[in-house]
Amino acid sequence: MSLFNVFGRWYRRKFSDPDAAMLLILILLTAAVLVFWGGLIMPVMVAAVIAYLLDWPVNRLVNIGVGRTFACSIVMLVFTAITILLLVGLLPTVSRQSVNLIQETPLIWQNAQDWILRLPDKYPDYVQVYQIQQMMEGLNDHLVEIGQHLISASFSSIGNVAAILVYMILVPLMVFFMLKDKHFFLDNISFLLPQERRLITQVGHEMNTQIANYIRGKVIEIIIVGAVSCITFVLMDLRYAILLGVLVGLSVLIPYIGAAVVTIPVAVVALFQWGVSPEFWYLMVAYGIIQALDGNLLVPLLFSEAVSLHPLYIIIAVLFFGGLWGFWGVFFAIPLATLVKAVITAWSGSPGDIYTDEMNTK
Repeated sequence: MSLFNVFGRWYRRKFSDPDAAMLLILILLTAAVLVFWGGLIMPVMVAAVIAYLLDWPVNRLVNIGVGRTFACSIVMLVFTAITILLLVGLLPTVSRQSVNLIQETPLIWQNAQDWILRLPDKYPDYVQVYQIQQMMEGLNDHLVEIGQHLISASFSSIGNVAAILVYMILVPLMVFFMLKDKHFFLDNISFLLPQERRLITQVGHEMNTQIANYIRGKVIEIIIVGAVSCITFVLMDLRYAILLGVLVGLSVLIPYIGAAVVTIPVAVVALFQWGVSPEFWYLMVAYGIIQALDGNLLVPLLFSEAVSLHPLYIIIAVLFFGGLWGFWGVFFAIPLATLVKAVITAWSGSPGDIYTDEMNTK
């Protein structure tokens, strides 16, 4: 019975304040909408992400006297032109290198098998032939399963062509209207919120700044890391340099985990091309320098205003939200973790604590 009393006192202390109760209800309703209808509203979420990214240049143009509608039109035209140039410049090269790498994967795997099978001869005291055979059989079975999944995924993705067309038409329109009529939509959202919204407003203002800074910083980080990696790999004459550079750039979306995962294809391709040679180690040193500069220089500069989170909390957030919402869960893992921290902070400082203490004193 004492456990229920403890829980009851905690509940009254934290939710005796109507503002705290309204914040909890809003979070539960938002989570339910994302869980059950997240796929349907995904174009709206994508448009909101791009609108967050483009809101900064629009505001800069408005501050120097340009009309908001004209500023939105200029920013949208520049953004569309840059996107098309990147797609035209990168997509054919990345596609071609991806096909070549897939075609050479069996040869790479065969060379890896030959090297593994020579291990018992080199280290007879540590590696036995039957161990190698068992390991190779297990790996081959897993590779067959992965190949089947990739083939089925490629066929299922054909049906997504219509969805891509929808994104190409509807998302830019939604982005334009979100930028142009930003204050109109904010007023409508404010009108729908309950009057007991002190904590909702507090958390909302904090998260609005956090998300805007995070999206802008993450896009800049992807571009810088990807461009530097592509240039480095090309100068060192690494095969599939553009493809691997793009992968390194995209890997920053997943903190810690992404850098560890993308190291595997970079190392495998370099090892297949040069073997264990000075060129291989030069490349790995250069790649390590890129990762070190990203983690110790670029990230602190871009995300200096972000709420500091322990690396363990970030990894847990990536795994949890990525499991719930896939790519976008991974992309927003840090802002969502920051949201959880902001909500906990808001509840911890809830006036309900003061109210409860006063009632206990009386």
